Amino acid sequence: MYLTGAAVFSAFVLGALSEHLKVPSVDAIVEKTLESVDNYVHFEGANSEASTVSKRQGASYWYENISHQGISAFGPGGYTVYRNVKSYGAKGDGVTDDTAAINAAISDGARCGKGCGSSTTTPAVVYFPAGTYLISSSIIDLYYTQLIGNPNDVPVLKATSGFSGFGLIDGDPYFTQDLNWGSTTVFYREVRNFILDMRSIPASAAATGIHWPTAQATSLRNIVFQMSAATGTQHVGLFCESGSAGIVTDLTFNGGKIGAQVGNQQFTMRNLIFNNCVTAIEQIWNWGWLYQGLSINNCQIGIDMSTGGQASAAVGSVTVIDSTITNTPIGILTAYDSTTVPVTANSLVMENVVLNNVPTAVQVAGGPTVLAGGSTTIAAWGEGHRYTPKGPERFQGSFAPNNRPASLVSGGKYYVRSKPQYETLPASSFASVRSAGATGNGQTDDTNALQNIINSATSAGHVVYFDSGTYKITKTLVIPAGAKLVGEGLPIILSSGSFFNDMNNPQPVVRVGTPGATGQVEWSDMIVSTQGAQAGATLIEWNLATSGTPSGMWDVHTRIGGFAGSELLLANCPTTPGSTNINTNCIAAFMSMHITASASGLYMENNWFWVADHDIEQGGTQTTIYAGRGLLIDSTAGTFWLVGTASEHHTLYQYQLANTKNIFLGFVQTETPYYQPNPPAPAPFKVVASLNDPDFATSCAGKSANCADAWAFRIINSQDILLYGAGFYSFFNNYVGTCSAPGALDCQTSIFSLEGTLSNINVYTLNTVGSTDMLTSNGASLASFSDNVNVFQDTIALFQLAAQSGGTPPTSTAVPTTMSTMTTSTPTSTAGPGGWKLLGCYTDNVSGRALPLGIPVPGGSGAMTVEACTTGCHGEGYVLAGLEYAGECCE
Repeated sequence: MYLTGAAVFSAFVLGALSEHLKVPSVDAIVEKTLESVDNYVHFEGANSEASTVSKRQGASYWYENISHQGISAFGPGGYTVYRNVKSYGAKGDGVTDDTAAINAAISDGARCGKGCGSSTTTPAVVYFPAGTYLISSSIIDLYYTQLIGNPNDVPVLKATSGFSGFGLIDGDPYFTQDLNWGSTTVFYREVRNFILDMRSIPASAAATGIHWPTAQATSLRNIVFQMSAATGTQHVGLFCESGSAGIVTDLTFNGGKIGAQVGNQQFTMRNLIFNNCVTAIEQIWNWGWLYQGLSINNCQIGIDMSTGGQASAAVGSVTVIDSTITNTPIGILTAYDSTTVPVTANSLVMENVVLNNVPTAVQVAGGPTVLAGGSTTIAAWGEGHRYTPKGPERFQGSFAPNNRPASLVSGGKYYVRSKPQYETLPASSFASVRSAGATGNGQTDDTNALQNIINSATSAGHVVYFDSGTYKITKTLVIPAGAKLVGEGLPIILSSGSFFNDMNNPQPVVRVGTPGATGQVEWSDMIVSTQGAQAGATLIEWNLATSGTPSGMWDVHTRIGGFAGSELLLANCPTTPGSTNINTNCIAAFMSMHITASASGLYMENNWFWVADHDIEQGGTQTTIYAGRGLLIDSTAGTFWLVGTASEHHTLYQYQLANTKNIFLGFVQTETPYYQPNPPAPAPFKVVASLNDPDFATSCAGKSANCADAWAFRIINSQDILLYGAGFYSFFNNYVGTCSAPGALDCQTSIFSLEGTLSNINVYTLNTVGSTDMLTSNGASLASFSDNVNVFQDTIALFQLAAQSGGTPPTSTAVPTTMSTMTTSTPTSTAGPGGWKLLGCYTDNVSGRALPLGIPVPGGSGAMTVEACTTGCHGEGYVLAGLEYAGECCE
């Protein structure tokens, strides 16, 4: 913590820490923001309204017409996955109140709703045909749900003037004072193809289109928010206060006070259009964020990231690329200057941002202009700490933009492609795998049935349609060039048996193209998983070389353990913090995905490669499951786009790029296994030299035990690797979370490695948690967390490496004297009561307290003790506590 002022307090950190991390200053801001929408949550008015939008007539969509025979293999008997809202009584006529009918369609079948922590056994796809659906209260989006509208004639959800609820669509309700689902563990959801019309709600009433605290493997796609543009409007399109996401794409916001009011650990937001909002984007808080392809038009402020001000900045970092701001007085409001606390908060990087009639590009809130605007193009500009590659250097100004390989660019911007929905195809163009003999029941071997239908449908030019279900296979499934595959409700391909259980002879579960094959594949909305011990399973092997229009993989995930049918649940794979024994039945995969030497031309969007750290069916209880490697790219030709991807809890690394080139990565997120270093990496796996595996025995020789933890990201002998936002997190050490608390950050020694001969390796807004070193080069530290402290994480705004040989890396320089530094006194004891640890004494700022929340204790200030303060803070879920003025307990 970086504190100044007159009051002195002692800070303690709790000895156990969950993934649901709390930062007091951020909590205070979120609570204040929620208060601003309290009138909306409880808004009551007239309860009837005649719609001004008539029923529309338009083209049908194949999904509405196809036979619906999806099942939940491990769900209740007779459970129905697909449900059409009109089958539950919704009219869509713009006159009838359809709220109850829509919510009945979503909740039918004893699904995971109020009071349910999480479950995979009751998935649902809720379909909305064309129409105008009048609603008087929130549509509650339950866990593991896809809400899908007709993309050919997009349905309208139209709020009545008396609408009551937190969002026309509420993705995580406040049934109590807390969110129903933990926002960092609410996975596997999608909302796409809707118009949300809020304009009948009075402009003076706080109102929200979608309430969306969310985590990985979730998305919002192709949604229009219609809000009041009247003077004084209080309407907000998208509201997100917490989570660990995720992606949203292809959203349009018209009118309103704020288009998107958002806070989350990290997010990728692509192709967002804002028209006539007062503020297009208000960033409540974050660790890291990528905005790609923004179009902000006729707003007053483009992005406001100044929350908390200089004294207690809450926004960690933002990257903006390939975007346009037009007719907007202020492009970006920031809180970044020489006094900002924490020192790297409000890190910002812009690249290829076009301004049209924007007088001020960047301004300090309530202060001076730091970047003048006009009608111009910002090639590259940033603020924060930079390493080039030495550092840190505090900067606020322009810099040389990335040299973008031509193969990654289309029309002057990075290539992007939205998920195909096959809107123009009739139902007859889709080949159902269940109609072809696959069962999807999670018990029958579906290998041959699946392979046959994939081959025949591809030859016939049809799309392979995976009905909802769990498809057990015992041999490799091959996807040939030319195939198009789409899933319903995230169906699962589940490997099982001895064929995939030889660590010394790994086998792919799904192989896309054989080595040397050329052509294109499109794959969307599916999960690849393993059942039980599968020590030799590589879940996805991508061999296909694609020229011209790239292949694509959208909303395709790997999930290893933690779900019904996996045989890798809490009962099978409990945590073992007090034992060094390895349960071989829980060695569940060799690798999540391998993009091989022959592959090229693949666009990936919203892919989560997850080794389960907890049992989804048991409300989040931690488990121990071993999977060797995350995503390996060792393609010699390169040319890949990874947009909004994440990889978590693999043993050796989460991402490894070796002997490759020409790769765009837009926000990448990782987590280290919670059990490490018990056992230390690579256990229980062996080092495979041909895969360029890290050799921890060599690299960690003579170093602390925390060295042998999985790498988040490793780049070896590669070029033109361009990383636009990263969050590399290490929260635990042998399941104990004190190591990731601010000021500790020693869960592992190093987390991001640059090795061998490299060129044009550039990273914007690198964020790390729990790692002492943020960056290493050929084994030597380039950047330490202590130089780059942010809100909770540590941040480097800009890292640029023009070239590196295999020799000795450059060394880091000292922190410049112009940077703020922390003043502490040395504590006489490091022990604290009840599992808390004394961090030391700090100088506070009485006008902007570092720990802004007062915590009462029984008996009042006269009864204040260290034990009473830490007990009170623990009870409120906080991990920091401080005592000052003898009787004040602050959090």
